[in-house]
Amino acid sequence: MQIKFSKQLIALICVTLAVLIFFTNPFGVKPEAAKVISFAVLMISLWVTEALPMPVVALLPLILFPLFGIAPIDTTASGYANPVIYLFMGGFMLGLAIEKWNLHRRIALNIVRLTGTSGDRIILGFILSTGLISMWLSNTATTMMMFPIALSVVKVMEANSPHQKGLSNFAMSIMIAIALASNFGGIATLIGTPPNVAYAGFYNKRYQATIAFSDWAMVCAPLSLLLLFLLYLVMVKWLYPNGMKSNETTRSIIHNELRQLGPYSTAEKRVLVIFLVTALLWITKDLLNKIGPLKLDDNMIAILGATALFITPSGENSDALLEWKDTKNMAWGILLLFGGGIALAGALEKAGLIEQLGNWFAHFGLNTFLLIFLVTLVSLFISEVMSNVAQVIVFAPVVSGLAEASHMHPLLLGIPMTLASCASMLPMGTPPNAIAFSSGYIKLKHMTRVGFIMNIISVILITLFCWLLLPLVFNV
Repeated sequence: MQIKFSKQLIALICVTLAVLIFFTNPFGVKPEAAKVISFAVLMISLWVTEALPMPVVALLPLILFPLFGIAPIDTTASGYANPVIYLFMGGFMLGLAIEKWNLHRRIALNIVRLTGTSGDRIILGFILSTGLISMWLSNTATTMMMFPIALSVVKVMEANSPHQKGLSNFAMSIMIAIALASNFGGIATLIGTPPNVAYAGFYNKRYQATIAFSDWAMVCAPLSLLLLFLLYLVMVKWLYPNGMKSNETTRSIIHNELRQLGPYSTAEKRVLVIFLVTALLWITKDLLNKIGPLKLDDNMIAILGATALFITPSGENSDALLEWKDTKNMAWGILLLFGGGIALAGALEKAGLIEQLGNWFAHFGLNTFLLIFLVTLVSLFISEVMSNVAQVIVFAPVVSGLAEASHMHPLLLGIPMTLASCASMLPMGTPPNAIAFSSGYIKLKHMTRVGFIMNIISVILITLFCWLLLPLVFNV
């Protein structure tokens, strides 16, 4: 018999746990630090159990910290206005415009058309198109966009393919592909997935330093592309080969979809230009700052690109490319989540808890490579059962304290911890996993099998890339 607990009861259990932590003080810390620990336990348990919406939990510091004397309201609220939040806001708005004018669909269909229509090539096309789009749109939005396209292709293959034996492997592979390719594509750029921005915001707040968009891409884009290629090999060439040859019906479906889209509209062209100019400014920002009188940063560029969308007429009607009413579909809650995480991290640091934890780990005297490996390994498997954004918010101050205690640059542990939030094994690991699993074509054992292998590959590659490339690119 399965027992179901109401969200209210779960929330009450979380509050009770936090109160017990405060009064029992199991870590033997000072009363002020015990208060911060109890609030951290409350927020983390509410995030993990999802007893309350995550953005609502992120607002709790604005109530609890001033109320219990942990930090005044102006100090607490400053975390919710961190400059990096505006980087993600601008990225969200670019993504909204790309989606509004169907540019994302055209990109995806063209990539699938170019890769070919055999079973293997269709899967490769979906991996590439999903991964490349996820570098700029959120993982969830990318998966939601690719999901109906993948379903229509599967239905066509089921109805017309002469190779019925390989259909189950094909359908399952294509669904897993759009989930995991969204996860892996998202790590390539600073705005590709919420955990990246969450960590960049924490780093900016704690160290008064920014992570350059171009520096992140130099390390993480090659890593992302390599993971996408290995995902293809693992699924199609090793675990679940389908043996389906090129099919004229599938080719005609892709061409029909593209024909229905018609030529590029004026709005699509203008969105594409603004998107490319914004990306180019992100990449060339450092060079422009050296040769010109104006000083740009990634956050300003993101807001500049978003503002241009609201100013530029669509050419289709009297409206601009993006209207404010379009932003009702934006994930405003994610921005609050960043702010709550930064406020919590600040309180933990002020109480001296992060430094104590870092010193405790540092006693083991692990070398740089082993520390990067262990942080990556633990982070990746924790992300299977915990929201990847919440995970970064909770562990960013911990790994920073560990790095400082070990006399390492914090990016050497912070970036691998962030990259390792791309859970691949379980449906609840990330929203893309859950969306793909809902198709009915994937059994849990299939996702777990592919995911476990990709997790091991990810741990190895993230460790090596961060150990070898981070010091060169970030000069740490």
